[in-house]
Amino acid sequence: MKIEIRSIGVIHSPHREAAGTPIQPRWATGIEGTVEVFPEFASGLRDLDGFDRIWLLYWFDQARAPQLEVVPYLDTQAHGIFATRAPSRPNAIGLSCVRLLAVEGATLRVAELDVLDGTPLLDIKPFIPDYDVFPAERVGWYAHARGTGIADGRFEKGAENQSA
Repeated sequence: MKIEIRSIGVIHSPHREAAGTPIQPRWATGIEGTVEVFPEFASGLRDLDGFDRIWLLYWFDQARAPQLEVVPYLDTQAHGIFATRAPSRPNAIGLSCVRLLAVEGATLRVAELDVLDGTPLLDIKPFIPDYDVFPAERVGWYAHARGTGIADGRFEKGAENQSA
C-alpha cells in the first residue's frame, strides 16, 4: 500500500547536526525553538495554547538509510529497530513530547526540543496525561541503559561508513 504524507510545517531549533543533540526531550532542558505551521494549517492550532505539552510528529529527513538492527545511543549491544527510538527506521517518523511555551499565530514556541533544525513537521497532538502516561513494569534493554542522552551522529546521513 502506498501512503502519502505531506509536511504541515517546519521545526526550527539550535541543533544543526545530530552529533551533540539531545536524544530525547528529557535531556533537552533549557533548549528552545519554534515550530512553523504552514498557513493552510494554522486554523488547526485553535485551542492548543491550553496545553502544557504537545507531541510533535516529524520526519527524520537527516537520518541514514533504514537499519533493522541498531546499537542505540544508550547501549553497546544491537537491538531490533522497533525496540529502540533510533531514527534509521523503515518509516522515518519521529516523535517528541515538548513543552509548549506559546502559540503566536502560526508559530509555536517550544522548550525541551531535541529535534534538528529544518525538520519537516508531520503532525501535532496535545499531551494528555490521562491518555499518555501508563505504569510500566518492563522496559526491556533500557533497564540497563547507560549514557549521557546526547547523540554522537551515528544515525545521521553520511554516517554509513562509520562504525557505531
